Amino acid sequence: MEEQTPSLLPETKPQRPTLLTVLCILTFIGSGMNLFSGLVIAGFYDVFVAVAQEFAEKFKIPGVDLLLETKPLFFLVTAIFYAGSVVGAILMMQLKKIGFHIYTIFQILLIIAPMYFMHLASPGIPELFFSGLFVLLYSTNLKFMS
Repeated sequence: MEEQTPSLLPETKPQRPTLLTVLCILTFIGSGMNLFSGLVIAGFYDVFVAVAQEFAEKFKIPGVDLLLETKPLFFLVTAIFYAGSVVGAILMMQLKKIGFHIYTIFQILLIIAPMYFMHLASPGIPELFFSGLFVLLYSTNLKFMS
């Protein structure tokens, strides 16, 4: 029978890179705010429409009519997708690779959702840019995740 000698070096947890921490915090803030606003708008849709119409008329904001024609289900569905993004970020914060895959799937769904609900021909450029940028930056940290 072999004797096990205690290790002289203490076991260390893998260090989370600073970039990964910053990305996760930004995701918590952005997706968390969108999750909250989606739930509030879905829950108080009639009030939202009235206030948005008044605001759009007063400040002549283009494109608000498209948003006002959207059903409350859109806001609820996107809130769920943002919740999925937050879950993915939480898992990546814990250095779990599955979090990256969950986050990426929900980002793709967030790009597709407006096209489906608003009958748009193509996704928005800002959504594509920021989702793509975050997925790319998160992917550079995959080597630190298990």
